[in-house]
Amino acid sequence: MRVLSSSLLLLCVLGYVLCDVYMHNPRGSNNRLNERTAVRRNANRLFDSQNNNRGGYNTGDAESTAANNDPNKQYSMQYYQSGPEAAAESRLIVEWTNQHGCGGSEDSSPHKLNCDIVIQYMCQNDVDQSALRANLAENKDNLLRDGLNTQNNGYQQPNRQEINENNPNRNAVYTNRMSGNLNQIGMGRGYHESMVWYDMCRYREANGGLFTADQRLNNGNLGYKDSSRTRQNPNGNRSGFECPEERDYYPYWFPTLMSQTYDQARQTTPWIDMAYLTSNTSRCDLIKKGSFNQNGIPRCVVNEGDRTYGRAITEAACTAEGGTWVTFQSYLEILTSITTEAACNAKAATDKRNKISWISLRSDETAKKCVVQAPEVDCTSAPWTRVNHNGNSPDSQGNASRYDAVLPYFPSDTKKRCVMRLRYNISTDDYDPFNTNSASNEDIQEGVVSPIEQNPLVDVGASARPLRLALNTNQYGRTFQDRSHVFRMLPRDSADMTGKIIHNLNVRGKRGNIVQTYPAVEYDFIPNRATVSTSDLVHIQWTGSNTHNNQPNGGDGQTGDAGEGQGGTDRSNFLEMQGEIENYPAPFENTTFWANVKSVTQPSATAKDIAAGFFSSGYYCGAAQSANVCNQNGDQVLGTGGAMNDLLNNAPASYFGHVLKFTGKTTVAYMCSRNNNFSNRSQKGILWVVDPADAAKSQAAKKSRRRSFVMKNL
Repeated sequence: MRVLSSSLLLLCVLGYVLCDVYMHNPRGSNNRLNERTAVRRNANRLFDSQNNNRGGYNTGDAESTAANNDPNKQYSMQYYQSGPEAAAESRLIVEWTNQHGCGGSEDSSPHKLNCDIVIQYMCQNDVDQSALRANLAENKDNLLRDGLNTQNNGYQQPNRQEINENNPNRNAVYTNRMSGNLNQIGMGRGYHESMVWYDMCRYREANGGLFTADQRLNNGNLGYKDSSRTRQNPNGNRSGFECPEERDYYPYWFPTLMSQTYDQARQTTPWIDMAYLTSNTSRCDLIKKGSFNQNGIPRCVVNEGDRTYGRAITEAACTAEGGTWVTFQSYLEILTSITTEAACNAKAATDKRNKISWISLRSDETAKKCVVQAPEVDCTSAPWTRVNHNGNSPDSQGNASRYDAVLPYFPSDTKKRCVMRLRYNISTDDYDPFNTNSASNEDIQEGVVSPIEQNPLVDVGASARPLRLALNTNQYGRTFQDRSHVFRMLPRDSADMTGKIIHNLNVRGKRGNIVQTYPAVEYDFIPNRATVSTSDLVHIQWTGSNTHNNQPNGGDGQTGDAGEGQGGTDRSNFLEMQGEIENYPAPFENTTFWANVKSVTQPSATAKDIAAGFFSSGYYCGAAQSANVCNQNGDQVLGTGGAMNDLLNNAPASYFGHVLKFTGKTTVAYMCSRNNNFSNRSQKGILWVVDPADAAKSQAAKKSRRRSFVMKNL
């Protein structure tokens, strides 16, 4: 095998192994779409999660009935972007459970494994839902979408006629195949990575410097081992258009651009690194240097007709292939409206969050553009969890594992559609993960024995027969991940949002009891306990599905959808209680919270309007007709029109809610009236709104508690 240069090899070994994880906020799909079954229908629909077939959440429905084949009736969560000011964060709790444990260190809180959590996102300019089926040729091969059915997009692999130098028609073979692949992409099918990105993966040679133990990677259609083949995926199986090598290793050593060139119209970003959470923070400097966020990464650009990518993965091999070794820059946005360096620098001076530079996007181009790059990846300690436990973390104060994400700021003030992915890396110390490479791959002819072997017989001494150890060497380099459904990030469109922190208060979970939903979770507010400042904003919003029936096949778990109201339907609402341990909502006339808030998103809404929307999950737009709150086009107004079902059966499954600002200090204990069996489930929370100084102390105390837990010996 071809071994890469030592500098590249150093990055390669960081992705040594990844394992079991489920994301709960934003809701992870685990490749689900709208199944009424307890298990997903297609484990390879968009990505290779390697997770249990149970778990995951369906896409949100905008109305009280299932979206089925109508994309306009799907609901995507909508989060406001951060602002350009350093303090104007839009905060979102990313929550997950991981099966095999994580966190701690060998010195202070020894564990049975090493681990990392990698959180990334990818975005592009949004289009209206109504445009999803229009402009088919423009949208279908580059539009991020959840899809309307669980089928895979079709794909035909490359063939040797495309690289045969004696074939004068090789470009026509390539273009005809790619045209056929384009025809197999359906607007009704989910789409994250692009088909061209996956084709690059099938052309690109596998990294020969990686440790593959005793696994045998098979050759691809082009006659060599390509990047679709890894120790975990030796046969090159396909999951959506995800590249297996890029999935299995982090930081990746090639630019994760989704097309041959920069997509300046759609502006689909590469995968952006948000957080790297680890049990070994000594690697943070190396991780930041390897991240694509602000560091250019090269690949070989060939000039083979319509194809600009090929086999080479080193500069020398690129030259031999007749290509050019080109460094690409990552981007959060390209500000096409800014055409001079002076204007770009002026824009950079107003952005305290991103790195904005007047640079060339490629090293083979002289033209420069105003390029917005994401902040450095946040590298910090991972939350501690115990082994064999998809449960909570004492490091996260009794909640499931969490990361307090700061959502990005897009200087163009453009609405974006995005997807988030979370990967979980674990390893043991059975071999040195940083100094074991392809030189240790099993080679019987050369007398090389892998330090780990498939199901080895181990000598236990005492004249006893050897014992067999259960050990699967392709799972020592295994990748488990989860991804969100598509969500939107909105520009701040109100002066009241300028310079403000926005806290996102959402609902996690789905229909069913604890064993019927597992390894997903039951309903709860997230966060369900929070302290915010009177100067902050809170966006209360939720989404749910009308097809969470959890019917057979049950896989290895229990089927059914225990709960209140119509079977299979998720419903939530938000009502004030008179005390934290109460179990009854207070009548509006006895509440205090609504008198202390104003809606930023609907400024003319009264306290009663806001309360009516929240307690009815949007069935009522407000308490009375108002041009800016309730229109005359059939909106339900409190006390008129059809009656709201007392279990919210005819209410929307999802609700955008309001962004609230506060007129003074207040406290609200709140609940959902439907998901409130008390003895076996409780969807409640409490929000403290305090002076800015007290909020800062609360935030500092939260960080201090987390640091003290990480440092102490468990």
